[in-house]
Amino acid sequence: MEKILRQTYLFDFYSELLTQHQRDIYEEVVCNDTSFSEVAQREGVSRQSIHELVRKCERQLDAYEEKLHMMERFLAVKEHVGLIRKEAEGLRSDENMDPRRAGETIRGLCDRILEEL
Repeated sequence: MEKILRQTYLFDFYSELLTQHQRDIYEEVVCNDTSFSEVAQREGVSRQSIHELVRKCERQLDAYEEKLHMMERFLAVKEHVGLIRKEAEGLRSDENMDPRRAGETIRGLCDRILEEL
């Protein structure tokens, strides 16, 4: 997964576990693509301190994911829902498709989603 997308997902899931200051800086740098230098100047600190804070936040967010697996579960559920949608669209557009087989596939994917939750 692309690094920026991963960082954004982790922030979405775990940002409330960071301090308000950490959230503000991390969001500014990672989500809003503001440079370390710009944030440092605004905050009245060194570029290095902003860089270190962002890296510390990344380590914390990774640690939360390692323990809680919320992003991993979300991505698995998202994938299963995509497969359900594809199966349903195929059922609607392919008159030769067996509805029982499609129903079994959809039920199986729903079961996987429920296991992920």
